[in-house]
Order: sequence, then C-alpha cells, then structure tokens
Amino acid sequence: MSIVAVGINHKTAPVAVREKISFNPDKLSTALKEMLEAVQCREVAILSTCNRTELYLVQDGDFDVTQQRLIQWLEKYHNVPASTILPSLYWHKDQQAVNHMMRVACGLDSLVLGEPQILGQMKQAYSQAKAAGSMSLIMERLFQRTFGVAKQVRTETEIGASAVSVAFASVNLAKHIFGGLEKTKVLLVGAGDTIELVAKHLYENNVGKITVANRTLARAENMAKKIGADVITLAQIPEHMCHADIVISSTGSTLPIIGKGMVEQALASRKHQPIFMVDLAVPRDIEEQVSELEDVFLYTVDDLQGIIAKNIENRRKAAVEAESIVNSQSDNFMAWLRGLNTQDTVISYRKQCIDNRDVLLEKALIQLKNGKNSEAVLGELATKLTNKFMHAPTSALQSAAQGGELDKLLYLRDIFNIDPQD
Repeated sequence: MSIVAVGINHKTAPVAVREKISFNPDKLSTALKEMLEAVQCREVAILSTCNRTELYLVQDGDFDVTQQRLIQWLEKYHNVPASTILPSLYWHKDQQAVNHMMRVACGLDSLVLGEPQILGQMKQAYSQAKAAGSMSLIMERLFQRTFGVAKQVRTETEIGASAVSVAFASVNLAKHIFGGLEKTKVLLVGAGDTIELVAKHLYENNVGKITVANRTLARAENMAKKIGADVITLAQIPEHMCHADIVISSTGSTLPIIGKGMVEQALASRKHQPIFMVDLAVPRDIEEQVSELEDVFLYTVDDLQGIIAKNIENRRKAAVEAESIVNSQSDNFMAWLRGLNTQDTVISYRKQCIDNRDVLLEKALIQLKNGKNSEAVLGELATKLTNKFMHAPTSALQSAAQGGELDKLLYLRDIFNIDPQD
C-alpha cells in the first residue's frame, strides 16, 4: 500500500494547459467515483483550483501500473491527449506525497508564498471526497493531520502575517493607522481587479461603510452588490470626499482624478479631520501635491512596494520554520502509517492462527462425542496444532539456510526467539 500525489500547477504549466485538466466542482463527485474504478485504488481525493489540479490516491500494487491507469483516465475524462498532460505532471509517493500535501496546505507551494486561500480549497476537496465516499481511514487521517499542520504553521510562524499584495498592504496600513476599520468610511475609486481585491479585504475586516466611484456605473454596481457598498460616478467624488476617512484609487485614467483643491475642500468640510489616501494607479490618480497637505496621509504604489518587499523577506524566513514543522509532521504521519501496516499484519496473523485452532478443535470435539479415547484425541490435537504453527517458520528457516541467506536466518532466529545453544 502507498500514498500517491500527482498534479499540475502554476510552476509546471501555463493556464492554457492547466485549464484543460481542471475539474468542474458540480461534477467532482462523479469524477471521484470514476477515478476509483478506473485506476483501481483504495481511496482518492481531487484538489482543483485556478493554479493547480492535484489527485491524491491510496493504492495497492505496482506504482507504474497505477501511473498508466491514471494517465489513461485523465486522457479519457478530459478528452486531452496524454502528450499534452505528461510533460507538466509531477509525481510524489509515500512520504514525499505526504510532505507535498502538507506544504500545499501551508501555502509553501503557492504562487504567493503563505497565502491562506489554499487551505480552504483543500478543506473543500476533503469534504467533496468524503461526500462522494471515495475516502476512508488513510486519506481521512492524512487530511486531518494536514489541516493540523497548517494550523500549527499559522500559529507558530509569521508565514501569513505580512501583506504581500498592494491591495492587502493598503488595507493593513489603514488598520494600523486607524486601529480598526469598523467605524471608518471608505471611498474606492475605480472598479478593476485591484480595487475589487481591496474591497474584498475591507469587507473581510468589517469596515464601516464603502462607497465605490467609477466611470461606468454598471461595473461598479456588480462589485458593490457583493459587499453592500454604495455606487457613485467620478463626477460625484467632490461631494462625497468629505465623508471618507480612507480613499483608495486605482483607475486607468491618464490624468489625475483627485486634485489638491478637491482634497482641501474635503478637509475644510471635515474640520481638518485626517484622510488616509492610497494611490495604486500608474499614472497617478491623485495629484502629487496632495501629499503637501498637513492632514493627509498619502501613499503611492511605490511606497507600498517597499513595505511588500520587506514583508516577502519576512515570509521567506517564516517559510524555513514552516518547512521544519512540515518535515517533522510528515515523519510522524509515516510512523503512524507504518504502525497501521504492522497492526494489520498482526491482526491477520492472529486470525489465521485462531482459524486453524478452531478447525482442529472442532474435529477433536467430534471425535470425543463419537467416544474416541480423550487422551488420544488431545495428543492428536496437540500434534496437529504444533505442526500447523511450525510449518511456515520451518519452511522459511529451511529456505534461508539452503539459500545461504545468513542475515535472513539470523532475523528469523530473532523473530522466533531461537537460542543457538538450545
């Protein structure tokens, strides 16, 4: 029995290839059941995200055969030639597979080092496999141990503590300045991917109120629905600026949208209550001269890049600690797995002995009922039991001796507690 992890990710393939073997969440249950049958393995789970698709298996038999079956199934399921898939696939077996799963859950294998979203995606993969009935003892224990390792890494290292995107850095900086965002009012200018990510982080931090200003209202409204925000046009910014504690802007405008005069008017209406402003646009959305105003804290994308570079270095240092935790915990899991295999062997051996005893005992009882001499019956039972239990060890000892396998012979002597002087 062995554990296998096979996958494709952002490091091994472009999105054009990754999307060919991604799995539709709505059809994942069917895929798991098909995979169990086609690959002929004990347990399976599938993790499928925009950056990676990974298949986790518990399998018996020959590893090469499992590889062939799995490739054939992927080829058939996704209707993609094996030649398209094979160059991008990576394979891990046993402890390497366990180690890989734990690293993925901790964000150590992610595009953004230490990102937390992957853990939620792994938990979803676990739930889907469990619901599909494709998971049993080994995979259940492996996933649970993996989740525990990810929690330990988050708790004991700084892997996820530092912002490494301009969107996240903007929100973290605002939290630092205001000490919390629950009572703050935010004006977001633009409705592109960057502002949408900023809005998501603000929403997750329970910000008091969000207003989105955009040239096209339809796009802003679509984003605003997700976070319960108000929507205004760019022309309405001057009348709303005075209500904003935080202004974050990222548009594609070639000229500044927010000028020094506009901000001065807003500050006067606020009785010079400070405004925290972040300009994530290139070219700038906020006039450079705004930074001259006494009650404004203005940060540009360059200011944030310096913070991010330092934070990335902090995450790299934390990743070293995280790797140590992963290695230790994967060792512990493999020790548990080896113990399980030993336990299975012991159980099977004991059952075999008991079954042999019961068969011979039943024959002896029948002989006693038929009036056969009890001493003769007991003697025969003892002889047959002895012969039964001696047969396999004797055959193994004779085979080792005849083959000149001294190490094996000494090993068998140790197992059966044979004293050479007896």
